Amino acid sequence: MLARVAACATTALRRYTGHQGGTVSLLNISENATFLAEDPGRGASVLRVHRLGYHTRTEIASELAWLDALRREAGVRTPRVLPAADGSPLVTVRDPGTGQRRVCVRFEFLPGSEPAATPAHFAELGELTARMHAHARGWRRPPWFTRFQWDYQAAFGDQARWGRWQDGIGVGPAERELLGRLDAVLRARLAAFGAGPERYGLIHADLRLANLLAHDGAVSVIDFDDAGSGWYLYDAAAAVSFFEHEPRVPELIDSWLGGYRRVLAVCDRDAVEVETFILFRRLLLVAWIGSHQGVDIAAELGAGYTAGTCEMAESYLTRFA
Repeated sequence: MLARVAACATTALRRYTGHQGGTVSLLNISENATFLAEDPGRGASVLRVHRLGYHTRTEIASELAWLDALRREAGVRTPRVLPAADGSPLVTVRDPGTGQRRVCVRFEFLPGSEPAATPAHFAELGELTARMHAHARGWRRPPWFTRFQWDYQAAFGDQARWGRWQDGIGVGPAERELLGRLDAVLRARLAAFGAGPERYGLIHADLRLANLLAHDGAVSVIDFDDAGSGWYLYDAAAAVSFFEHEPRVPELIDSWLGGYRRVLAVCDRDAVEVETFILFRRLLLVAWIGSHQGVDIAAELGAGYTAGTCEMAESYLTRFA
């Protein structure tokens, strides 16, 4: 499969550059496959080959529209989309093995590295996130703009986007009972919290440190592939993805909220629910790990992540159930 996707990337690169030169090498594979594309004489870029069935062309174009608007209108550093030789931001290529068509996007290469999980960086991330949310609230979207939802139904309903948490690695009868109670409490608390415009709107939905690039005192935001409509505080929960259980998390979240409040208000009553969103995200990642067992981080975390989620669920339910 990876060989076929790499062949798609090579074909797409030719469509972007207009010539036969250039090489691609795999950077990361998760929902999509991301490649470093090197074009002699023109430097490096990043080429994303989209997975099949996750987004339509219009949804991908909508992602790129917000990414561009954030850079132009809100001063958020995002990668520029590099158009193909015919001027289109999207290229569709045929998978040589299956005949299916894959959508590709080429981005400029941005320098930098993932910032450390420190209170100072989380305060900066909180402020940056609030600027993105403030922009989203006032942005006049293109009439064709469409992205998916990150509500309860999308996460845990009959057509759960990342699969069922019940099918996660290490979910046996005892785990299913405990996490089922967690699921029910999350559903009730989120329904009570509501999805009014002051709490729910367009979000990045994966705004963790791995999707930030720090360089020369500035921070760039990358990977808007999961961007869609969701609770604003979900972006706080996403910031601590995969280490939600660590003792430093409360301090980091306090710093995130402090930075966020420099731009947008968060009342104390709403801030209490950050923990709800952390458990929401954690349960969602149990489902993701179960349905993405070929991805390195999923294989690494495995059943241990489910066990840790159960420990967090026990603690959460004693205080919020």
